Amino acid sequence: VVRSCCRACALAPLLLVRGPTPPCPSLCEQLVKAVTVIMDPASTQRYRLEALKFCEEFKEKCPICVPCGLKLAEKTQTAIVRHFGLQILEHVVKFRWNNMPRLEKVYLKNNVMGLISSGTQSILEEESHIKDVLSRIVVEMIKREWPQHWPDMLKELDTLSKQGETQTELVMFILLRLAEDVVTFQTLPTQRRRDIQQTLTQNMEKIFSFLLTTLQQNVNKYRRMKTDLTQEPKAQANCRVGIAALNTLAGYIDWVAMSHITADNCKLLEMLCLLLNEPELQIGAAECLLIAVSRKGKLEDRKPLMVLFGDVAMHYILSAAQTADGEGLVEKHYVFLKRLCQVLCALGSQLCALLGSDSDVETPANFGKYLDSFLAFTTHPSQFLRSSTQITWGALFRHDVLSRDPLLLAMIPKYLRASMTNLVKVGFPSKTDSPSCEYSRFDFDSDEDFNAFFNSFRAQQGEVMRMACRLDPKTGFQMAGEWLKYQLSSPVDIGAMNSKTGEGLCSIFSPSFVQWDAMTFFSESVISQMFRTLDKEEIPVNEGIELLQLVLNFETKDPLILSCVLTNVSALFPFVTYRPEYLPQVLSKAPRTRAVKNVRRHACSSIIKMCRDYPQLVLPNFEMLYNHVKQLLSNELLLTQMEKCALMEALVLISNQFKDYERQKAFLEELMAPVASLWLSEEMQRYGTFLSDPESFISYVGADNKITDPILEDPSGLNRSRISFCVYTILGVVKRARWPTALEEATAGGFVVGCTPSGSPIYRNPCTEQVLKLMDNLLALIRTHNNLYMPEVVAKLGDTFAKALDMLEVEKNAILGLPQPLLELYDSPVYKTVLERMQGFFCTLYDNCFHVLGNAGPSMQQDFYTVEGLASQLLTSAFINLNNIPDYRLRPMLRVFVKPLVLSCPAEYYETLVCPILGPLFTYLHVRLSQKWQVINQRSIEEDTADDNPESQEMLEEQLVRLLTRELPLTCLSPPPFQDVCTALLITSYTSLSWKDTLSCQRTTTQLCWPLLKQVLTGNLIPDAVTWFFTSVLKGLQTHGQHDGCMAALVHLAFQIYEALRPRYAELKAVMEQIPEIQRESLEQFDSKLLTPTLQKVADKRRKDHFKRLIAGCIGKPLGEQFRKEVHIRNLPSLFKKVKPLLETDILENEDGGGLTALFEP
Repeated sequence: VVRSCCRACALAPLLLVRGPTPPCPSLCEQLVKAVTVIMDPASTQRYRLEALKFCEEFKEKCPICVPCGLKLAEKTQTAIVRHFGLQILEHVVKFRWNNMPRLEKVYLKNNVMGLISSGTQSILEEESHIKDVLSRIVVEMIKREWPQHWPDMLKELDTLSKQGETQTELVMFILLRLAEDVVTFQTLPTQRRRDIQQTLTQNMEKIFSFLLTTLQQNVNKYRRMKTDLTQEPKAQANCRVGIAALNTLAGYIDWVAMSHITADNCKLLEMLCLLLNEPELQIGAAECLLIAVSRKGKLEDRKPLMVLFGDVAMHYILSAAQTADGEGLVEKHYVFLKRLCQVLCALGSQLCALLGSDSDVETPANFGKYLDSFLAFTTHPSQFLRSSTQITWGALFRHDVLSRDPLLLAMIPKYLRASMTNLVKVGFPSKTDSPSCEYSRFDFDSDEDFNAFFNSFRAQQGEVMRMACRLDPKTGFQMAGEWLKYQLSSPVDIGAMNSKTGEGLCSIFSPSFVQWDAMTFFSESVISQMFRTLDKEEIPVNEGIELLQLVLNFETKDPLILSCVLTNVSALFPFVTYRPEYLPQVLSKAPRTRAVKNVRRHACSSIIKMCRDYPQLVLPNFEMLYNHVKQLLSNELLLTQMEKCALMEALVLISNQFKDYERQKAFLEELMAPVASLWLSEEMQRYGTFLSDPESFISYVGADNKITDPILEDPSGLNRSRISFCVYTILGVVKRARWPTALEEATAGGFVVGCTPSGSPIYRNPCTEQVLKLMDNLLALIRTHNNLYMPEVVAKLGDTFAKALDMLEVEKNAILGLPQPLLELYDSPVYKTVLERMQGFFCTLYDNCFHVLGNAGPSMQQDFYTVEGLASQLLTSAFINLNNIPDYRLRPMLRVFVKPLVLSCPAEYYETLVCPILGPLFTYLHVRLSQKWQVINQRSIEEDTADDNPESQEMLEEQLVRLLTRELPLTCLSPPPFQDVCTALLITSYTSLSWKDTLSCQRTTTQLCWPLLKQVLTGNLIPDAVTWFFTSVLKGLQTHGQHDGCMAALVHLAFQIYEALRPRYAELKAVMEQIPEIQRESLEQFDSKLLTPTLQKVADKRRKDHFKRLIAGCIGKPLGEQFRKEVHIRNLPSLFKKVKPLLETDILENEDGGGLTALFEP
């Protein structure tokens, strides 16, 4: 096939002046056969590839492409063949135009215009892909020749449009594509784009007039004929042209001068409003209207848009919305409703921008009607439409002028009432329990998608509700109170029996729970805002206390509803500041059911939140709370370890209000006595080998057992809980115990022990003594935990616990960015298997140990940093056996321990603590990550190689390497001042530039690379090191050049290195010379300017642009562009010649001084 093509091409005579010779019929037949083979589903892959190769070689090499393309594009051919013929012509224009003789260009142009004139089927019969490729060919020619060589282009298009609807539609496609290529996507060289856009702008009045006239004429014809069945094809043709005209207008309205949009008393906007009630044209009209109303720019230019608040426009918009909504859920009508909703939102934004500014715009007379219609969208069954209105409601409630308008203030109760409905979580696509479900099936692919959307929507509503309550706080509180009372008195409706927690309990989809959940969110939002807005004496204390009493007296055993009750207690808690006698009752409102873990966790966090936010209120009741907690702690099995620690944390938070060092220290000593006695007990000493011996530790926590009943049997559970209790408590105390923030109070309370050389106070923490005496055992536990990952230790895990050190499923999902499955939270088994409990134990223990170390520095400050031999203690515990520790454990260690240790360490302790740790750590991480990235790169090269590692596991491992890599720049945000650490970090940073993680590359480039290199510039760097740094940056550009942010940062870094080091190191020029496609003359020019300081320095931006052009050959491209054939569009003679202004120096340097005196002549 290919040989015959070449023979046919060789026999083809050269193009003559009168046009090319006719195409070879046999060649055209072969092309038709090849296209048929390509498109035939029954073709084998081999034949399809051969046919494709033949067609591509024909397009690239054959000199008679134009006549063959025209022959294949004739109306007599099938649509597939015609499309291929037109593709040939498009290829010729895009890739051969610059080398074609002028007469051949004219011949091709005339024939293409002839195809538009008479070479296509009628508008209703012609395939859309034929119309599209035909318009593309014309636009490609326009981009190369207009206006300089084709001044009559617009006239020719106008003439074509007068031939009929078929031609008019194609003209519309051409104008639209031209605007998209030139203005929207900007796919041309700068000068050509500027020429075409300026010429379009100069002719915009004619173009707009043409578009509007075409639209009006065709709409009028369509309306006249659509009711006449005999004229239906003609009516449909006019309708098609109307739709094309609207689409083309949409491509221009976004960027043309506002004067064209608002010309003739906003004739365009008036037409668009009228078309909103025309079913076939309404979506296009709404799109145009939306683009027009969303325009930014000078406020003065946008004032005419307020005409849309007039009676006529508002009537058409609202009647169109009512009609579309009244015809049921049809996708077309629903899409139109979304556009109309966006139009109303944009109108509101314009009103907010124009009203109250320097312009003389006043609140529209139809503002009330606008608000009513906007509220109708907020109460629509579609959750998507409801959410679309929220930003505009927020803008209205925030506006300086409108927020005082009586009409808007009267709308607040209606908006809040609508929000009460909208907060109810219904509308899941898989369900049928709400009218919203049907709409959700159009908008969301799955329940998980809807769930993610609704959570975001609810948060947005909360923000807007708070804004509304800022204007009218009492109404919101009153409505919250009514709703709360209603829920407290309503019977529980669990809905369909799909719950696995037991009969009579709610699931997250139960009707009662979704109402309680919505009411709780509403109450939280409006009550918190009321306390921020009203003066103290205006707070409705009696009503609030009444609600609090009702909630405290409410009894339920349903865990989901109980969780909501706790949130309502927290929301109403500020009222207790007015009636402290209710505090004991509030603090005792905590569940005692061990099985309901989430509710108990909620109760704990509620108590911590109260003690954090209102410590002064709780302080007078401290003894009562302390005794209550001691009573609970006396029974080891009554509370979980988390709950015990939460209560102790709450006590520590209140103890910060003692503002007396000795008193707080004595309290913390008493509070931690049970922990200290357990942590340092004889039992621990007897089992003490577990602190240094991993095998003993495994035995102590029960991970070496084989369990027959994985649900109920757990003989070592108590041992694990005791370890967890100790570590949890140490963490809680270290995290919460603090000195007073006011210096006077801290000094008076005995917390200040001196001053730094700079005069800053040095504080002491009352928890220091208690925590430090437990530190040795904590470090021993960390060392043991690290050693658990040694292969010989892992092998000793019992059969039941072989995977005890693996990642939890929830961790895997978080790392891979997978949405958590939409589970009914309380439908999962109450008791996990012993393996899941063991996994959770190891994971939490590891994290919490490092959280203690990470908080120790900021908490205990110099008392921690001056611990004797701290660096060596940490190196032999936290940093031991790193080779065997998996990435998913190493990452939290860097994040929660190393980063805060480095950031909070005072400079005077850098040498003794930070340097001995960071130097070896960075060196190790460099080696480890380099090896892992090498494996990943090798894997991407050998994609087809069979591997035992499943794909999902590879993805997980790769993502973990990425996340670990990203921790590096975060671990050391500023360059350390010590040589060995700096060197290790410098090597790691520059190596990481070519690792395939964009975020890490950008952070390292912008935050570390140049500051680190600057520190060593003053020394004598060896040439090999300099070339390595520079080459590393260029390699980074090759890897990340396709990402604009990375590319800009790396180019800037390469520029800085070259400018700073090229004068001292000629080797850098040798590196530059190896860059592909570098222009040697341009490099010499750049170098000569850089090395000759006497020359006037060019502006920084121009030097950088010059440098970027030099290294362009090593900047990586996206995969889609790497093998794409370059399109070259030549610049034409400039349309607008710049006249060089006469310089003032020319006048001043006039020989006879006449020029100077002329300046002062009257």
